[in-house]
Amino acid sequence: MTAEQQADLNESLQDLKKLVEDHLGDDLILAQLAHGELSITVATTDLPRALLWLRDDPNMLFKELVDICGVDYPEREQRFDVVYHLLSMHHNQRIRVRVTTDEATPVPSTTGLFRSAGWFEREAWDMYGILFSDHPDLRRLLTDYGFEGHPLRKDFPLTGYVEMRYDDEQQRVVYEPVKLRQDFRNFDFLSPWEGAGGLLPGDEKAVDPAA
Repeated sequence: MTAEQQADLNESLQDLKKLVEDHLGDDLILAQLAHGELSITVATTDLPRALLWLRDDPNMLFKELVDICGVDYPEREQRFDVVYHLLSMHHNQRIRVRVTTDEATPVPSTTGLFRSAGWFEREAWDMYGILFSDHPDLRRLLTDYGFEGHPLRKDFPLTGYVEMRYDDEQQRVVYEPVKLRQDFRNFDFLSPWEGAGGLLPGDEKAVDPAA
């Protein structure tokens, strides 16, 4: 990108930011420019109105919902960010809209505004446990129906809670608690995690510099 193109992009983003700030006013919690895009944060209750305006206003026309994703900050009271990535093909611009929520407070579903939101919200529920009010079919999407927990939460154990296998006697898939068998582990003494504790294999062949 040339310096002139970069300057045009920065000017366009500044104009977009001003339009958003003027329209949303006190409903806008944060607006910042980063990585060539505008990111805004709004209150959860103001999300539908903000997205409707971004979709339909002639100066916006962000009609394409590219993605909805979750971010987990377990140390916060409002531990989840829900991030909406929107594209305006008419103006060739993108915008990122963010809201925050906790494990018990649902975010308003945007399935009535964007048809693609249905699966994105199901994925956020499946992976993070983020609730969406008025979703027509909020159930798991990527994990099995009997799966326990939400695997993209940062406090979810790497091994999970259950393991799955096919049982020949029952002729079906069964779930069992995870069992980590440690009896036959062979430790690599060259591993920096374990430490050497003496001569390493091959050290006896080394020539003593003092000799």
